[in-house]
Amino acid sequence: MSIRRRTLLKVIVLGDSGVGKTSLMNQYVHKKFSQQYKATIGADFVTKELQIDDRLVTLQVWDTAGQERFQSLGVSFYRGADCCVLVYDVNVMRSFDTLDNWHEEFLKQANPADPRKFPFILLGNKIDIDGGNSRVVSEKKAKDWCASKGNIPYFETSAKEDYNVDDAFLCIAKTTLANENQHDIYFQGIPEAVSETEHRGGCAC
Repeated sequence: MSIRRRTLLKVIVLGDSGVGKTSLMNQYVHKKFSQQYKATIGADFVTKELQIDDRLVTLQVWDTAGQERFQSLGVSFYRGADCCVLVYDVNVMRSFDTLDNWHEEFLKQANPADPRKFPFILLGNKIDIDGGNSRVVSEKKAKDWCASKGNIPYFETSAKEDYNVDDAFLCIAKTTLANENQHDIYFQGIPEAVSETEHRGGCAC
């Protein structure tokens, strides 16, 4: 029986209230989508196991409240993060315009050792609404923003239709692992046989 390494990665999901952060997490982990909107108070997290090459990866995905009055709660949640996922609604320009604020806020609160190399990923959510006719943020505009931040990966997603959600989070895991440079936050030898482990292939990022 061979031994594999298990890695725990802490991922923070940030963005304005109502852009679909919780829905994306629920779709990814539980394959569920709810039409009812309930604001996240403070922070909450879900976990998901993946297998990437010879590693078992546990993604610990933290959903922080988007309301500005909760941003002061952030320091303890941001510290120790391995990746930051920024989410905006392609149909709401303000949610895109505030991305700079979220980006800066994360770097300030998390205080990573090398801010220029810290892995960020941008998700443009709710592309399903009105068949795409109501979107106000173009894909080019989003990609230009990503380029200005060091060419961070960009995905257009729909939590409701489960479009690009798995691919985005797989890319998140791979990007984070690459940045970790083999320095695991936590690992242990575990048996080959593991139940409910998701086996996934390559990532386009």
